[in-house]
Amino acid sequence: MMKSATQRLARSLQRFGIVAVSFCLLVACSGSSGTGPEEQLRAWVAAGVAAAEAKQRRELLDMVSPAYTDARGNDRDEIGNMLRIYFLRQNNIKLLASIEEIRVIADTAAELTMTLGMAGTNDGTFGFSADAYRFAFELERGGDEWQLISARWGELGEELR
Repeated sequence: MMKSATQRLARSLQRFGIVAVSFCLLVACSGSSGTGPEEQLRAWVAAGVAAAEAKQRRELLDMVSPAYTDARGNDRDEIGNMLRIYFLRQNNIKLLASIEEIRVIADTAAELTMTLGMAGTNDGTFGFSADAYRFAFELERGGDEWQLISARWGELGEELR
């Protein structure tokens, strides 16, 4: 059975929202002085979760590098649009992040792989939505702050692209 254009659009917006919020998780602020890069990245993810659940789009977007690009052709502005749409569509957002691997490269770059479970309440047919995605992020540190420079993602169990 063929999905209606509205259903396809809603599903696409939901996926973009999930991706955007997940980017935000990984681009929250860096850790405090005196901690190592791995600890900074873990604190950064936790701060990103809190900001995304509070729907703080501007703060999250500020954490994405102006040079951000990904294999899907998105740039920083498109990430901002994804966040806007997702936050408008969801009344409440709850996230469950599980970091699988952090690989720090020369203390100035990192690769982070994680699974993100997302649930939101909305005014849709069922009143809620839930999904799980896997992400692979590339980050770089300028000064004391980590910023997202690229990402790949896919629904749990599917190939990252």
